[in-house]
Amino acid sequence: MTETSEETEAEEETEEGEMEEGELEEEEEEEAVEEVKEEEEKEKVEEEEKAEEKKIVEERIYTIPLGRAWISPRNKRTPRAVRIVRGFIQRHMKPENLILSNEVNERIWSRGIQKPPRKIRVRAAKDEEGTVTLYLAEGD
Repeated sequence: MTETSEETEAEEETEEGEMEEGELEEEEEEEAVEEVKEEEEKEKVEEEEKAEEKKIVEERIYTIPLGRAWISPRNKRTPRAVRIVRGFIQRHMKPENLILSNEVNERIWSRGIQKPPRKIRVRAAKDEEGTVTLYLAEGD
């Protein structure tokens, strides 16, 4: 009987040891998650600083109709919608350089090449150098 009681004690010790290792792994995971969050916050702050450095001269919100894109053949609609957006902003803001943000591009391409949206709402920000950057309007 002493052997079995010793064996059960040994098993209990190993189970406790495993629990401690599991807890350590959880703590390491939590620390890793916190580090990732801190890095993301730093990146956001850096992006905001870059935006402030550009010194926005003019900012406008436009709703751009993309219905004309639906006139073209099915597999050319979304590329034409992108050209329509670029042409619209060229006509209204007279930029030296035009930059579509990734969010605007993803919104136009969200339903694929055959079915672009019928209209898109964008915020156009012009900086001192004449560069216009398009962002999605807030709330969209």
